[in-house]
Amino acid sequence: MSVHKEVKKITTHVLQEMKMKNEKIAMLTGYDYSMARILDKAGIDIILVGDSASNVMAGHETTLPITLNEMIYHASSVVRAVDRALVVVDLPFGSYQGNSKEALSSAIRIMKESGGHSVKLEGGKEILESIDRILSAGIPVMGHLGLTPQSIYKFGTYTVRAKEEDEANRLIEDARLLEEAGCFALILEKIPAKLAAKVAKELTIPVIGIGAGNGVDGQVLVSHDMLGINNEFNPRFLRKYHNLYEEMMGSFGAYINDVRSGDFPNEKEQY
Repeated sequence: MSVHKEVKKITTHVLQEMKMKNEKIAMLTGYDYSMARILDKAGIDIILVGDSASNVMAGHETTLPITLNEMIYHASSVVRAVDRALVVVDLPFGSYQGNSKEALSSAIRIMKESGGHSVKLEGGKEILESIDRILSAGIPVMGHLGLTPQSIYKFGTYTVRAKEEDEANRLIEDARLLEEAGCFALILEKIPAKLAAKVAKELTIPVIGIGAGNGVDGQVLVSHDMLGINNEFNPRFLRKYHNLYEEMMGSFGAYINDVRSGDFPNEKEQY
């Protein structure tokens, strides 16, 4: 019997067992109650309340503008929907960088006010002090390396990271440091598949990829992207499981026509 089928609740310990038994971890983003409820019922292992809400829910160009209060709002909506999945909440830009005391108070606010199960931070050795403080308060931390969207202005582009040997070595070093610090898992975003597979093999903690190939311990995508609601985003790593944009346009169009023609509501649809 596989680990994820046996358990009623996904915990960091369960994820560790899944890695040991070579069971892949499935992770998707969720930002609201209705979507999170469906994700949880479908059997997703991890729901990431991502700072991608800044793009998907609020229409910002980057993940930078979203605030801690807004992340807490999204996370609490998701937590209310979930029975089984592990909920990971992004610490937003400006709530942890360069100040480990602020990082701890941000993480505590997320855990207390949203009921989330863990937090995620972007970066390597430069944020180790923040990770140490958060972990010392008993809050589980997921790491995030490779393309770190909160650093978009430093990179200047969303292209694949760690293609050069220097950056690849630095990423491997950072991954080791995050594991040693006590992170329970790690996300690798948009890096060469060979490098991601190497990191996943070297680390004992689960490594989850997005645009990082198939040699890792699990995958994560943005729900709105894989459902095809967001029809303007087509990176190579994205598999669209639906074209909800077209379907929703069709449904809305049909409703508008039915209202205008007087067809809706019909006799059975009124009191």
